[in-house]
Amino acid sequence: MQKALFLGLTTALLVSGLCGTAAAATDLESVGTLVDEVVPAQLAEHGIPGAAVSVVSGGRQVFAKGYGYADLARRIPVDAARTGFFTASTAKTFTAIAALQLVEQGKLDLGADVNTYLKTFKIKDTFPGRPVTLEHLLTHTAGFEDSVIGSSWDDPAAAEPLAQVVENSLPERVRPPGTVLAYDNYAYNLAGHLVEVASGQPFAEYVRRHILAPLGMTGTSFAAPLPAPITATLAQGYNGDVPYKRYYGWPASGTGPVTTAADMGRLMTALLGDDPRLGRGIGATMMRRHYTQDERLTGVGYGLEERLRNGRRIFYKGGDINGFHHVLALLPDQKSGVYVVYNGEDSAVAAGDLVNRIVDRYFPGRAASPRPVRGDTSAYAGTYTSTRIRGDLLRSGALFNNVTVESTGDGTITTTGLSHDTAKPAQTWQLIGPGLFAERGGQERIAFDGHDLLAGGHQEEAATFQRSGAALHVWLVYAGLTAFLLAALGMPVAALVRRIRRRPARHRTAWWLAWLTSALVLVFAYGFAATIAIAPTDAIFVGSPLLTVALVASSTAFVLSGGVVACSVGAWCKGWWGLAGRISYTAFALVTVAFMVIAYLYGMVGGVFA
Repeated sequence: MQKALFLGLTTALLVSGLCGTAAAATDLESVGTLVDEVVPAQLAEHGIPGAAVSVVSGGRQVFAKGYGYADLARRIPVDAARTGFFTASTAKTFTAIAALQLVEQGKLDLGADVNTYLKTFKIKDTFPGRPVTLEHLLTHTAGFEDSVIGSSWDDPAAAEPLAQVVENSLPERVRPPGTVLAYDNYAYNLAGHLVEVASGQPFAEYVRRHILAPLGMTGTSFAAPLPAPITATLAQGYNGDVPYKRYYGWPASGTGPVTTAADMGRLMTALLGDDPRLGRGIGATMMRRHYTQDERLTGVGYGLEERLRNGRRIFYKGGDINGFHHVLALLPDQKSGVYVVYNGEDSAVAAGDLVNRIVDRYFPGRAASPRPVRGDTSAYAGTYTSTRIRGDLLRSGALFNNVTVESTGDGTITTTGLSHDTAKPAQTWQLIGPGLFAERGGQERIAFDGHDLLAGGHQEEAATFQRSGAALHVWLVYAGLTAFLLAALGMPVAALVRRIRRRPARHRTAWWLAWLTSALVLVFAYGFAATIAIAPTDAIFVGSPLLTVALVASSTAFVLSGGVVACSVGAWCKGWWGLAGRISYTAFALVTVAFMVIAYLYGMVGGVFA
């Protein structure tokens, strides 16, 4: 009787489990109704030309559909099965899979010094005894400087091979590996090169043979140039209705590869289902936390970032480049996944919103409701800058794209700069533990560790924020630009007045040196602003003649500022001009020095590229 009862219970549990799985899949089959409501409204609201969505659950794709246009000029509609979209950083998921396949085969070791594998160049031993490993590369903790200006090509035939890219663009090591989470494109390119070295195959070919072909992902390619059939189906990326250039050159981190929504459905199904065609356990390994900055926060897996929504684990990868914005979201415990891509700007928020609405509808759950804690939060107030240290002009973004924290009351703070929703830039947080805060009206968590703000799971890109003096630096930049504008306009007028009054010009070289320095800085400011206004992504990825001129101007002004300082000293030592003249010139010199120090620290001088 006990045996019969056991068999009966076992059968009942098995049937219940199977029915539960079937029910989950059946429930998600209606997801198309929700997507049909949300995506067309998003396209209309944000002026986005097109989108594609795929949803998988229960081991199969339950929905895939295209919306709007892949090409506005030719009125070509988006087709989820055929339209190719540039992957942007979702390519990192493929790179992680490839690396883990070779780890499984014993050809790579997650804990080995990457120099063990490199043949044509080596990573500098900047931090003795702290080598960079594959584990660091895959978790964005390698400690490299980030430099991307002029790193890509708009002609795929001209793109350098990956091996040449990682050798020629080797950045500085700015912190010991394994200590700080900072999003790192170079690290993933280097991981892709390790795949080449260990397999003996070009990265694109390895991905084709060992990931794409086994899964039947015929609409996906990492090659440059792309195969003709894939080029023929490519969506165009837009800013409004203005098309962007296309870029190639960093395939392992995201510049150049192309995929379709239907193909991403195949990839999601394989990762969630432990598909042996990818390698046993690779999906589960990627969707496991491998690094976190605070155990109370979410962290990163391999090629994916961890988030929580309604108490559910989501492993997430965003991708953003020149008009293409993607989100890949995997729920391993629910065996479900969502992929969405748009080919227009203002869509990064839309992608996250669609994923959240799907999760809220079909996997509601309950988010944890921690008890608020009273306490003084004034110590956390200040300005914080991302630890993603740029090695080029993009570092200047840290002047303006910061996170500000204000203490707003007993146990609460307000942040500006963390939110991805431009309509709601400010967020209020409640203290719930030592240095730990929960978002009011939301599900996010942040924490503070000494001088660092840790935004676990909050950012689409892994990041840490360190306390900085950027707020003061911004005012010094504005003060400098004001002084340079007044000098550039006022000095010629003063010279003209002296000539009209026939007064002798004493030590004219000093004044004209100050004028030339001012004019060059203004040329830089105009060139930089114009580049950002006209074609910022073109300048970032393939370079810009206007930006090159601007950087030459700022670098020249930096050198001339030394002469301004010398003239200021000479004015006092040799008694040039009257007291008012010496004071005004010295004040100009001090402002110039302050501006140039800030310009140097934020990459606005010395960053000239061809």
